[in-house]
Amino acid sequence: MEEAGAELVVHYNDMAFMGFIEILFYFRKILKNLKHCRRDILTYNPDVVILIDFAGFNLKIASFLKKKNIKSYFYISPKVWAWYTGRAKKIKRIVDRMFVILPFEKAFYAKYDFEVDYIGNPVIDAVNQHKPDPSFLEDPRIFNKQKYVALLPGSRKQELRSILPNLVKLASDFSETQFILGGIKSIPQELYSDVEKVPNITIVFDRTYDVLAFSNAAVVTSGTATLETALWDIPQVVIYRSNSPVTVLIVKMVIKVKFISLVNLIAGREVVRELIQEKLTREHLNDEMLKLLDDTTYRDRIYTDYAEVRNILGNEPVSDKAADLMIKYLKN
Repeated sequence: MEEAGAELVVHYNDMAFMGFIEILFYFRKILKNLKHCRRDILTYNPDVVILIDFAGFNLKIASFLKKKNIKSYFYISPKVWAWYTGRAKKIKRIVDRMFVILPFEKAFYAKYDFEVDYIGNPVIDAVNQHKPDPSFLEDPRIFNKQKYVALLPGSRKQELRSILPNLVKLASDFSETQFILGGIKSIPQELYSDVEKVPNITIVFDRTYDVLAFSNAAVVTSGTATLETALWDIPQVVIYRSNSPVTVLIVKMVIKVKFISLVNLIAGREVVRELIQEKLTREHLNDEMLKLLDDTTYRDRIYTDYAEVRNILGNEPVSDKAADLMIKYLKN
């Protein structure tokens, strides 16, 4: 957005909080950002505000916009189908147009008599437009083993603290395998300090798609990266763990879906294995890694299922379609 000419008033990295208890520690900062955002909107006096993902924050802004009689277009629906489905009624009341990126979301909102636009998934655009860099193969730190595994541990501090110890153990158990960890430069580098000590893990910053393009398998923290990995046709295992017992308890009480990875949610069944919370053990992760690397039948089944997921998503230019619809609705 900045490259396209947008002014970043507050950077998203300063607002990437997650977890129920964790958010309490940043509550005053969140309130300050909400106040700042409301003031900025009134000063700018827009014809429409495009709210992108980030449901906890943006639904509060949508309520504010409704009171001020300013139109709101919500791009990437809140995950109301996963928990607290009753929020769909509130969304219908406060949001003028909703643009969804998962096929089943259109049917979900139809149950609440709210017509939304399914535009495809923007990850498709990103993957289709990226050309792997051949020079990536020339990095002497990386390509000195027979097999390469991508490690995508997430981009939030809480995720890294709970996930990275598991990846360090995995790499120590597969010493003949080269692990390439997709790091994020914008987060504190000391979070990667334990990983840097492991001889067969190399951290490559801000080049996730190149990391995936040249890998044989992947270990991916649940999130958008699971779908990106599928679209790159890389067999994967999805992992997740929270170190907050209260957060885990609340999630178990309210969660409404059988899976947490986008790949499995889109397919409606298990395409890739999910190792979540107590299932994320050293033994389970090692067993899955052996199958992903050496079991040809297992890998072929994943490839077939990935093709089905791509077929469900479609292959239209998603961002262009979203922009065209937004302009059309605004003019009308």
